Amino acid sequence: MVDDDRKQGTADRVKGAVKEGIGKVTGDEQKEAEGKAQRKTGKVQDKVGEAKDKVRDKLKD
Repeated sequence: MVDDDRKQGTADRVKGAVKEGIGKVTGDEQKEAEGKAQRKTGKVQDKVGEAKDKVRDKLKD
């Protein structure tokens, strides 16, 4: 079972990448920076979810 943090992290990484791309295309540096930050936040959240999954799996054993 995949942790909700992993799902949200993946969603944030995708949204951030899109936002960053839009910022690059339009020359909007703030939008690009927001996208980068959101992508990094999503990556951290994904790692938290991954850790929770590993703990949950170990407890099942």
